[in-house]
Amino acid sequence: MDGFEEIKNPDIGIFRTYIPDTATFTKTGNKPGESVICTGKIEHVGSTYVEQWEYLKSLAPKDRVHECKLTLAAPNWYHLRYKEGKAYPKLVYSSDAEYFADIAKAYQEELRILYDHGLRNVQIDDPNLAYFCSEKMLAGWKDDKTNIKTADQLLDEYIHLYNDCVSKRPAEMHVGVHLCRGNFVGSRHFSVGGYDRIATKLFQKLHVDTYYLEYDTPRAGSFEPLRHLPKNRNLILGVITSKFPELEKMKEMKDKVYDAANFIAEGNNERPEDALKRLGVSPQCGFASHSSGNAVEKEDMIAKLKLVRELADSIWPGEP
Repeated sequence: MDGFEEIKNPDIGIFRTYIPDTATFTKTGNKPGESVICTGKIEHVGSTYVEQWEYLKSLAPKDRVHECKLTLAAPNWYHLRYKEGKAYPKLVYSSDAEYFADIAKAYQEELRILYDHGLRNVQIDDPNLAYFCSEKMLAGWKDDKTNIKTADQLLDEYIHLYNDCVSKRPAEMHVGVHLCRGNFVGSRHFSVGGYDRIATKLFQKLHVDTYYLEYDTPRAGSFEPLRHLPKNRNLILGVITSKFPELEKMKEMKDKVYDAANFIAEGNNERPEDALKRLGVSPQCGFASHSSGNAVEKEDMIAKLKLVRELADSIWPGEP
């Protein structure tokens, strides 16, 4: 996109240092080595994903291309990290609303292009949304007197941004959002906190089809917030960690899935077996969200993926 510029060794003064990923650097005496920031009017001038999508298509049988999924960066990623007034030049955008509007237009165009190239399944990866579950971040936000809106107000604006981004997608395009608490070098996470405080907005106001949620450790909280998941939404439970090679115990994972189904059923006044039809399982995150990867080897990744398949077969026999 035009309007963004990669900057090396950015001034730490432009960052909200309590945002979990930035805080991870600063608490060890480091600072982000690079970042991307808006420097001009944002405009979509060509897809950065088509080449990747075409490569993925080349690996799949033609009759299964519609099942392939491509992940996109979160539209708010280069906004939350920056202090008030630092995410874009005031001479270019007078408000977040103007900035978000052009971001949304760019996503609308990207999704249109990808759809025309045959993509039918999109996942947006967004640790930022999970940061709103972090009491530590929220305390930092409250203490930052430069902020002109509350964290809840910004979350509302991000949800509106998402909805604008996907507002023109064709009905045949499936959209999901993945929330995790960071997946950095050395299998590190960035934040801690259950989904409780964002569940209603996340599940009932965000216009996506499927949620891919981290649930491999207690830092993601309980399944109780899943009561707010409506009947027209799917949920993929990330109960298998991608951070470490040790294999999870089958019974413990199955119990987690059935526990989640019970909470969803309770919230929708339905049978757990019906709620179970809208659930799936997966690793908690990717195996190499960073170029340096996690503390797992290729053989570990294969074993984890086989475990996902085995778990799915034990709960939904005969299903894809």
